[in-house]
Formats: sequence, C-alpha cells, structure tokens
Amino acid sequence: MTLQEMVDAIKKRPDFDKVGMVACHNGVVRAMSRDGRNVRGLEIEADRDRLEAILLEMNGREGIIEIAVHLFEGYREVGEDLMLVAVAGDIREHVFPVLEETVERIKKEVTRKKEFFTE
Repeated sequence: MTLQEMVDAIKKRPDFDKVGMVACHNGVVRAMSRDGRNVRGLEIEADRDRLEAILLEMNGREGIIEIAVHLFEGYREVGEDLMLVAVAGDIREHVFPVLEETVERIKKEVTRKKEFFTE
C-alpha cells in the first residue's frame, strides 16, 4: 500500500466533490530514538479493533469525508514505512486537526512497538 493508492481510492468516492483537501502522514522508522540511542529497527503490533473504533469516531468529525489508514506490522528497518494516514475533508481547519489527532491516537492507543538498538 502507498499513500498515492490511498488518495486515488478516496478520489473515486461518489461524494469526492465535497472534498477540498486531502492531508497525509507517512511515518517511517528513524535511525535515532527520542532518547538519543541508535535504532536498528522496530517491531510493531496493532490492535485492529481499537483502530476501527478510533476511525469511526474521527470520521464523525465535522467536515471529514474519509480517513484511510494502513499500518505496517512486524519488524521494520530504519527508513521503512510504519504508518500511512490520509484524511479527506472539506477545509483545512477541519482536516489538519483530525489528521494530527488520528496519528497521535493510533500511536498511543493502537500500536505497540519494541525498539532494537545498535550496539
């Protein structure tokens, strides 16, 4: 799955004429942890039921037409994609906050990660 494929699918919606913007997030494995250690990779697990609950809630927000999410589970190396999120909505004042909150909630409530560090 790619962000472009996600956006293309959103554009095929019959109500796409209501969309004024699509904002996207592409999270990748970075080489350094927040505490400054060198990262080799991450192991990711996701709670799919919790993800569906969050998406149901966020899709109900004012002006939001669709939210598409793809999570990459398993072992991911530095530079590889972790999470793709596309939020389609009417205006940026509705879309950007939903994109940010969706990403934050997925990271906190849906995914669990184990970091692997270099020696």
